[in-house]
Amino acid sequence: MRPLVTAATILLMSTTALAQTAKTPAKTPAPATAALPATNPFAQASSLPFQAPPFDRIKSSDYAPALRAGMAAQRQEINAITRARSAPTFENTIAAMERSGRLLERAAMAFYGVVGANTDDTLQKTQADLAPAFAAHQDAINLDPALFARVKTLYDQRQSLGLTAEQLQVLTLTYENMVRAGALLSPADKVTLSRYNAQLSTLETAFQQKLLAAAKAGALVVDDKAKLAGLSEGEIAAAAAAAKARGLSGKYVLTLQNTTQQPALASLTDRATREALFNASWTRAAKGDANDTRDTIAQIALLRAQKAKLLGFPTWADYVLQDQMAKTPKTALGFMQQLGTPVAAEQRREAAELQAQIKATGGEFTLKPWDWDFYSEQVRKAKYDLNQDELKPYFEINKVLNDGVFYAANQLYGLTFKRRTDIPVYQPDVMVYEVDEANGTPVGLMYFDYWKRDNKNGGAWMSNFVNQSKLIGTKPVIYNVANFTKPAAGQPALISFDDVTTMFHEFGHALHGLFANQTYPSVSGTNTARDFVEFPSQFNEHWALDPKVLPHYAVNYRDGSVIPQALVDKIKRAGTFNSGYSFGEALAAAEMDMSWHSLTAADGKQNADAFETKALAATGLDVADVPPRYRSTYFLHIWGNGYSAGYYAYSWTKMLSANAFNWFEQHGGMTRENGQRFRDMILSKGHTEDYAPMFRAFNGADPQVGPLLKDLGLNADGSRIAPDAGATPVNDGPVTTAPTAKPAAGKTKG
Repeated sequence: MRPLVTAATILLMSTTALAQTAKTPAKTPAPATAALPATNPFAQASSLPFQAPPFDRIKSSDYAPALRAGMAAQRQEINAITRARSAPTFENTIAAMERSGRLLERAAMAFYGVVGANTDDTLQKTQADLAPAFAAHQDAINLDPALFARVKTLYDQRQSLGLTAEQLQVLTLTYENMVRAGALLSPADKVTLSRYNAQLSTLETAFQQKLLAAAKAGALVVDDKAKLAGLSEGEIAAAAAAAKARGLSGKYVLTLQNTTQQPALASLTDRATREALFNASWTRAAKGDANDTRDTIAQIALLRAQKAKLLGFPTWADYVLQDQMAKTPKTALGFMQQLGTPVAAEQRREAAELQAQIKATGGEFTLKPWDWDFYSEQVRKAKYDLNQDELKPYFEINKVLNDGVFYAANQLYGLTFKRRTDIPVYQPDVMVYEVDEANGTPVGLMYFDYWKRDNKNGGAWMSNFVNQSKLIGTKPVIYNVANFTKPAAGQPALISFDDVTTMFHEFGHALHGLFANQTYPSVSGTNTARDFVEFPSQFNEHWALDPKVLPHYAVNYRDGSVIPQALVDKIKRAGTFNSGYSFGEALAAAEMDMSWHSLTAADGKQNADAFETKALAATGLDVADVPPRYRSTYFLHIWGNGYSAGYYAYSWTKMLSANAFNWFEQHGGMTRENGQRFRDMILSKGHTEDYAPMFRAFNGADPQVGPLLKDLGLNADGSRIAPDAGATPVNDGPVTTAPTAKPAAGKTKG
């Protein structure tokens, strides 16, 4: 499980949603530029290759006027549709909606990319100031009765219009999305809905900004270098540099990533430091100060429940899952419950092993969450003779990217990659590559921003600066962002194998976006449901250990030697080690998310701490030793990044990934033919088809939980799979719902 904000990654903000779900024609740029000075870098489409954002010209103060002008221009474009005297046609209504919002989209996509990865006070103020305006703008489009009347007229006649399959899908989704946005509500209820949306937009923005500040303020400051025993000299130097950057001379700062557990916990030998670091992470946004998010999330949960009721749904979860692959909360919960018993059994076995290790090494204390990573690393070394520090010399980040991530994409899909140093970036560490087909045809542009910064959101994610669309005439411009620890000056850029997996994961999202091949932007690339969009990224992780790929990039930076097979065997044997912990922490977070969003409006506002405790207890998992991957107070995915009632998607798509990789293994593994088939049937489809039939066509069957449990090293009854043995059959069948008669509405970037 990787922490990410993805596709559609990725930063799901209301501005981008409106640019994808409600668009109108813009035959001339005059309305947009008339309200925006020509000196503003967003006034016209970028002249850079692939229309990449001109970050060398963009100042933080440029975004607000461009975003306001973009909203005004799009409203003019929408009004042109609704005032048209001609009868509605697909071209003058739906295609026109798809064309609209060009100024708003190019400004918003650059803005939210930089806000997430390199924010500052001006950007944060712009984000907070404009959040209600974005919500109101989206409502003005989705709730426009004249616009909806034209869309509904076409929808009612859809079978007689002679549309292509993609056009029919776009029309259907446009209608369904407007209905889901409240188009059928009474005028009074529309007013109420707009109030809810404005409040939610403000609260979600406040949550994000509080969390960023809480993570920065919550970093652990250490006075004595001896308390950092166990960390490498490079890690200690990075901690000293982080302290110096904050004006803390002679001290050390361990910054927080957005997950509960922190990387240093696996190495720190001083138990008191481990406990302090864990507590800093766990309490970062629950300290009763200005950065405390508990009241904010309780208000968000209540407003979402009230909004769901207004729209005719029992809970927010029912509302959200209607257009997902799972379709209903019952299906998603049933899937998670299938996994709960075997995962809980594995957690108990793992906890017992760690307690035994504590005792064997002279410890007289009971296992606590801050001990888990430290002692599991000892057990890993003892059982598999695998030391993570032994691995790092083989994973130099540039080698991993060029000879691992890119190499796998070349072998599967024929892609080639060329570094571009002529494309301006928003931060000096960012790298840019042009991506081409095997025949040299340009595919798109890729940005990579890997190093952790205090002004960057936690986690890892992918999104677009430019969307692909044949209608608009654009190719994809995509970015991957992560939060790896940057080495101190003069130190090699070595990363962990977990970081390597993150790189492959996020590039799986990038491939999904790069291979977009749609006419209409609302169904292009990663504009898919939450419980489908993580499938390509989870799938791409498998190639990190492929015998054709791993030796190509895992080369010792000191002497150029390829990673020895004995070490590779250790990695593979240890592949399912600690799976009860790693999968269980994500499963607990997913069930907690579903609990928050299964509240009804009648349940009222909750006490965040009490509700979280009750929700975690109900999972049946070992949450005392294995806390959730995200606590409610810093669960960015569900309160700010579009994964509300959708965090189960990471586990769900692991199931899809395991099934798809099983298909590859049965059909020859990594070959160009198999890669092309996956590209043609999955990666290039966007949301032009419904998800269940799309997956079934590729896989030959609905997904089963068996391959996922096998990946975790578990049988369906909770027992461990014996070495070199296959998993016992799973008898409970596929977990997907039956195919629907018509496409379900898709989750678009937003």
